[in-house]
Amino acid sequence: MGKPKQLLPLAGTTVLERTLQNLHDAQVDEIVLVLGSSAEIIKQQLSPSSTRNLKILVNPDYSQGMASSLRAGLSAIASDMDATLIILADQPFIQPETLKRIIDRYRHSDAQIVIPAYKGFRGNPVLLDRSVFEEVTALKGDIGCRAIFGDHADGIVKVEVDDIGVLLDIDNREDYEQLRDFANRGQDEATLIETATRDAREMPKLESLSDQDVRREGELVIVGWEPVSKALARLGQFLGFTVTIVDPLIKNSDLSEGISVLNALDFSRLQNPANLSVVIASLGRFDEEAIEQALQSKTEYIGLVANRKRGQEVLRRLQNKGEYAEKLATIHVPAGLDIGARTAEEIALSIMAEIVSQRAGKTTS
Repeated sequence: MGKPKQLLPLAGTTVLERTLQNLHDAQVDEIVLVLGSSAEIIKQQLSPSSTRNLKILVNPDYSQGMASSLRAGLSAIASDMDATLIILADQPFIQPETLKRIIDRYRHSDAQIVIPAYKGFRGNPVLLDRSVFEEVTALKGDIGCRAIFGDHADGIVKVEVDDIGVLLDIDNREDYEQLRDFANRGQDEATLIETATRDAREMPKLESLSDQDVRREGELVIVGWEPVSKALARLGQFLGFTVTIVDPLIKNSDLSEGISVLNALDFSRLQNPANLSVVIASLGRFDEEAIEQALQSKTEYIGLVANRKRGQEVLRRLQNKGEYAEKLATIHVPAGLDIGARTAEEIALSIMAEIVSQRAGKTTS
């Protein structure tokens, strides 16, 4: 980024101060700001208005991963606090009303964990009841509080919100360049979606197929729009599959002719919700929700793009939520035949080979 991303300019302030302002506007009781890398520089550049009702602490072990910062933050929360919101500093587009709605749902339920969702897509921040603090502080490494979700299936409440900001963060310079103008133009969903998807999400057009009357091999549904997804969409279209991308931000104009878009994580809205081959490649963002949707549909194939350890953890959390083990056993984790694939294109090839093999009645391992 060239500087700490928390200090990047955003609508006359900074990314971090915009995030803090949203919390102040939501009237939370206490804010704990956990800093790690560049802590002193960040502290020096905080404005007086952003430091009101703010407790700042430095996590000396930040290099050990996210869990250490969660542990530091939770240990600093006042003893009379019932719950906490885990806020990411680089999510400045979450509306204060969304934060209030999450808190309100907590206060009027028996939830241990409250999670916002936008059109079925799980987002941030996460609200944690004090009863789960001890489990979160026991986590280690570069993992977040989602690691405990599988042990609290009955205690999780999802809140549907009309705020796409719960899905957006600033991970790289490209994200920042695309989103920084949005804050100046007001919290308008259509503007934000257009800004977030401009240029960066385009897929090369398959001009060679435009005049061909290809034989449709079935419905390929791809959840997420990551490099593997893009390669898989091109390959699926080339092989004659009807391809649908499930992602909250993608527009039809971003894709090749003939590829459909579903901006809600609801497979019942698919044009042909039967005999589906579903590949989930959302980098962990919507894995569980997408698998649940797939299990409720008439699927021929379900594959999760993940390493074996993370994939098995996702399946364990789903089983704890009551999904039948025999149904979960049909999911291919990791997705794809073992061909030594490394690149996105090679992984896509291995997945498509597994789909074709299964459709042909071949056994795979």
